Amino acid sequence: MFLLNTTADYRLSLDPRDEKALGIVAAEEVERYLAFRDEHVVTPLVALPGLAREIGVGAIHVKDEGHRLGLGSFKALGGAYAVIRLVLEQAQQKLGRAIDMAELHSPDVRAVAQGMTVACATDGNHGRSVAQGAQLTGARAAIFVHSGVSNERVSAIARFGAEMIRVEGTYNESVREAARIAEAKGWIIVSDTSWPGYERIPGLVMQGYTALVREALRQMPEPPTHVFIQSGVGGVAAAVAGHLAIALGDRRPVFTVVDPARAACLFETARAGRPVAIAHGEPTVMAMLECYEPSLVAWRILSRAADAFMTVDEGDAIEIMNRLARPISGDPAIVAGESGGVGLAAAIKAAADPAIKTALSIDQRSRIFVVNTEGATDPGKYEEITGLLPAVVAAKIQEGALI
Repeated sequence: MFLLNTTADYRLSLDPRDEKALGIVAAEEVERYLAFRDEHVVTPLVALPGLAREIGVGAIHVKDEGHRLGLGSFKALGGAYAVIRLVLEQAQQKLGRAIDMAELHSPDVRAVAQGMTVACATDGNHGRSVAQGAQLTGARAAIFVHSGVSNERVSAIARFGAEMIRVEGTYNESVREAARIAEAKGWIIVSDTSWPGYERIPGLVMQGYTALVREALRQMPEPPTHVFIQSGVGGVAAAVAGHLAIALGDRRPVFTVVDPARAACLFETARAGRPVAIAHGEPTVMAMLECYEPSLVAWRILSRAADAFMTVDEGDAIEIMNRLARPISGDPAIVAGESGGVGLAAAIKAAADPAIKTALSIDQRSRIFVVNTEGATDPGKYEEITGLLPAVVAAKIQEGALI
């Protein structure tokens, strides 16, 4: 499914709150925070010239977030960053003086953090980031997971010392349960989705994602003309769209938000012209994108900064995982999890569909930018889908060989 943005807010300036949260100054501050992280390295931008020739565009660049901060997902940028910011703010309030990131591991700040508990609901990757942030600061973490989250992903979060709480039902039900219990216990919710009255912390999470956009713009020979970003509740899509709109202004690329067809809450929100919750149906293989209600902050941004919305099917997600693992035409391999290559899958579909191609003005000069949002965060699932061990693909990438 495909539709252009026809909402009343389309092309309006960003809300001042969002412009501040996703602007250049805020993004520079995120990068300054990252400089203090021992695991921080700039993630690679991978060119796929063979695929670009095949689909008839000028260039395809993939920002590979499967290498981010040891967590294998772009979400490493958001939850942990928000937790660190919250700990430093609490320390500043308790100690009565300005506290810089350089003091994060000082005894005074550590003592404040030890009295804090952060909590969130997750499909897997965001919870891992929040748990890592808690471990880095000395805070406690309580992570709520719904029944669809695999045991392997739960174990990956628990390794950071988080308390794991299973919730029957969907992601949205785990979000509600996390909020209910956190309020009763005085915990701080660090969510990547927002609702009425709860916007600032999701804004910090999204602010963390601007780092990948800043890096990509420095890595690309020219800014992109087209961007396809996958969406769960909309956080990363909104962060990328919002920062590109600020950084590039009138030269901003044509931006398409991509949903799984089985969990198309942003697509249906765009169709309705207002935030809507959709019914839970058959689960999608794109587990990290299986969300049924958009973040209100993300929609506020995307209603202005996104040009189009489209969906991809189960087979598209599976095909792109295999295609990236076994590239053709001399392109390098990329380890992409079930949700990681969804933006690229949509770009391929768009270029192959004459109507969509025309609507988005895609031609042989187009420079497409996508994000591999996760590596093999569930290695067993990756092997089941591709028939390859992620470590084998990664080793071949290191050797510069094709599989």
